[in-house]
Amino acid sequence: MNLPELETEALKLPVAERARLAETLLESLDELSEEDHRRLWTEEATRRDAELDADPSRGRPAEDVFRDARARLR
Repeated sequence: MNLPELETEALKLPVAERARLAETLLESLDELSEEDHRRLWTEEATRRDAELDADPSRGRPAEDVFRDARARLR
């Protein structure tokens, strides 16, 4: 099973089971070294940058992002 298929199946789980799965996955990240964390975040940032370069229309101004985030925290 590939990642998109796994994600699709995981999203079909009831909320409580998805939460338990998420917790297990997050806990598994604690086992990574600091170097692994840096590498993974660098890969993610590179992927997101390439995605934005490929389709700049997907981007949003930072002021909009921060405004929406503040509104959600209220």
